[in-house]
Amino acid sequence: MSHEKKFTDGNFQTEVLSSPEPVMVDFWAEWCGPCRMLSPVVEKLAQANQGKLVVGKFNVDENPDVPQKYGIQGIPTLLIFKDGEEVNRIVGFQSQESIQRAIDEVLGG
Repeated sequence: MSHEKKFTDGNFQTEVLSSPEPVMVDFWAEWCGPCRMLSPVVEKLAQANQGKLVVGKFNVDENPDVPQKYGIQGIPTLLIFKDGEEVNRIVGFQSQESIQRAIDEVLGG
């Protein structure tokens, strides 16, 4: 069972920017090899941080507006938002431990 939400240009404002909890957005595309490698890591992080952090995927091919607005150059890119603001950006494939450290910084853990 997936713990990840699906974000789009249409629901980004409501689901991410207006979220009362911090949100990590995984910007990815079907054709992107590193994105597919990162996917199980993101799923594990979603499970590990359930109740503290909302985690979701954002398909850049289907939704071009938000990635352009945030200057997403390469994928995979993870953005962490808190109170509607981008507070952390992780570009490229990273280990689960490395991403968890970034999450802990945001959560104050």
